[in-house]
Amino acid sequence: MSIKFKNLNNTIIKCKKCPRLVKFIKKISYEKRKQNINEVYWGKPVTGFGDTNAKLLILGLAPAAHGGTRTGRAFTGDKSGEFLFKCLYKAKISNQPTSKNLNDGLKLSSTYITNILKCVPPGDKPLNKELLNCSKYFDSEASNLKQLKIIITLGKVAFDNCIRFYTRKHKLDKKFHFIHGKSYIMPDNLIIMPSYHPSPRNVNTKLISQKMMVNLFKKAKQVSTI
Repeated sequence: MSIKFKNLNNTIIKCKKCPRLVKFIKKISYEKRKQNINEVYWGKPVTGFGDTNAKLLILGLAPAAHGGTRTGRAFTGDKSGEFLFKCLYKAKISNQPTSKNLNDGLKLSSTYITNILKCVPPGDKPLNKELLNCSKYFDSEASNLKQLKIIITLGKVAFDNCIRFYTRKHKLDKKFHFIHGKSYIMPDNLIIMPSYHPSPRNVNTKLISQKMMVNLFKKAKQVSTI
């Protein structure tokens, strides 16, 4: 990992800019779920991870309360993550179909995974001020990924907030609609591609299937020539 990313990740982990989120993370880490009662929770902001020469960035909204906040890795330790990594493996982006913990040997090919917000918000509803505080970390991550070509946003809320981030940065006046698999070219030539979130509800109601998500990742690979 580059010095830039190491420094950035150290800053993210130590961040205490949002007192509401700091308090909520402490509460979660203390009041554990029954099945995780004997585990030591990560209990800090969750950084991105993956290949720092990535052409593809996979972007969620925030870590899960008993997923990333517990394991210390985005999309790791919850049902959405289980589905996601099966699909990444089938699309030949990850070297294994599971993501269990920080030391499980997982490697991503030309792909980086992160969240817009590095801390889980109560009720999964971040405040605008919290999103604004965290946006500079996302900006640094995207800027440090020098080969970046495409961003896949997981879920409408991540998509909307990614567009808001771009609107602030580039003064966009065009309307962008959340349509699974559609490509939008941004002013900096990056492509944003929305995807349905791989949540248990979306999977169970067949809004998204493994085939759909694998195809989306394959399409992203073709577009970015990974």
